[in-house]
Amino acid sequence: MIRVGLGYDLHRLVENRKLILGGVVIPFEKGEDGHSDGDVLFHAITDAVLGASGLGDIGSFFPPEEAKWKDADSSMLLSTVIEKVYEQGWKIENLDCVIKLEKPKFIPYRQEVICSIAKVLKIEESQVFVKAKTGEKLGDVGNGLAVEVWSTCLLSK
Repeated sequence: MIRVGLGYDLHRLVENRKLILGGVVIPFEKGEDGHSDGDVLFHAITDAVLGASGLGDIGSFFPPEEAKWKDADSSMLLSTVIEKVYEQGWKIENLDCVIKLEKPKFIPYRQEVICSIAKVLKIEESQVFVKAKTGEKLGDVGNGLAVEVWSTCLLSK
């Protein structure tokens, strides 16, 4: 059996927060505003994996209204979820992600981010790809106000 999951997340960019993508801190004057550490990439991946496995979504596992998830490390959240997915007999075949971010440039950090994702998911780096697009100066992303991510995941059993 194979299943595909789609994950999506959007976070406002604000001052006095770290910009974290896939567990990697990227130097920038703004970071994601969120209840946890705000790692929009790990959040989208978490939802993609959960959607493909049929186990729920990130909000049902880690409700934002619960104080214990305040400033939580998103790699820990994804690790918790992936263990449950693997316990159900699922295997990740591949993961493909798109980050929509006006600034900073993502390409210098891509390989480090791919390595971080693969490590958390306990898969090969060749099973993960991450690409970036700008907002072309349009909308919240294009005006530097937000970062958006889409992720697809193929699981097999």
